Amino acid sequence: MAAAGSGDCEAPAPEAERPHPRPFLIGTTVCEKIMELLGQNEVDHRQRKLVILSQDRFYKVLTAEQKAKALKGQYNFDHPDAFDNDLMHRTLKNIVEGRTVEVPTYDFVTHSRLPETTVVYPADVVLFEGILVFYSQEIRDMFHLRLFVDTDSDVRLSRRVLRDVHRGRDLEQILTQYTTFVKPAFEEFCLPTKKYADVIIPRGVDNMVAINLIVQHIQDILNGDLCKRHRGGANGRNHKRTFPEPGDHSGVLVSGKRSHLESSSRPH
Repeated sequence: MAAAGSGDCEAPAPEAERPHPRPFLIGTTVCEKIMELLGQNEVDHRQRKLVILSQDRFYKVLTAEQKAKALKGQYNFDHPDAFDNDLMHRTLKNIVEGRTVEVPTYDFVTHSRLPETTVVYPADVVLFEGILVFYSQEIRDMFHLRLFVDTDSDVRLSRRVLRDVHRGRDLEQILTQYTTFVKPAFEEFCLPTKKYADVIIPRGVDNMVAINLIVQHIQDILNGDLCKRHRGGANGRNHKRTFPEPGDHSGVLVSGKRSHLESSSRPH
């Protein structure tokens, strides 16, 4: 995940004069579990300190020809060109600057961007999820923390099947699309972005040790315990950690080639 945010703490301004601080922006794909553990699910959307935004909302508006292919399972939604990256970048930029934004609503049954939008209010922490959130450097560099969820290919397939069946798609079409587009795109575009991660989480939402550590890190941010957050792209991101598998008692965090989960301090 990548993160971006404000500098050192300053003396509090009067409430009427105080703008909303810049949020801590995190890229990941374990958002729902994090949201649940932090107890933000039931909080009014205007009052949430933590919000989730999905890359899937930023699919491009398809031409008639592209939509016809999509309805037959012949359009590659896992390719970087399937996303409206300019709109995604503008939206994230406004979020990082503490502005209220409107984000698109996408209908996965008709493969259409709907007229309705969703209002996202300023928050202290923003979780941005998606399989290609770290593909574009311009967008990747906006994150303060980047989490890569390293999930087994069989698990990815099973979750994809369950999701697309729920969306009313034919099983044969789902499997054909997976072998034709999804798996090759993952290997070509998604997997290589693993090297940009600050933290790698094996086994995804099943890795509760890792999830709880991320949750605690976010809780510290929300509580103001991480007042000073070092920033600065690649120069400020000198370490990487991989979370342990069960039975590994060498430490809570296992060092990889680079190590440390810090306040200075992400997909499927």
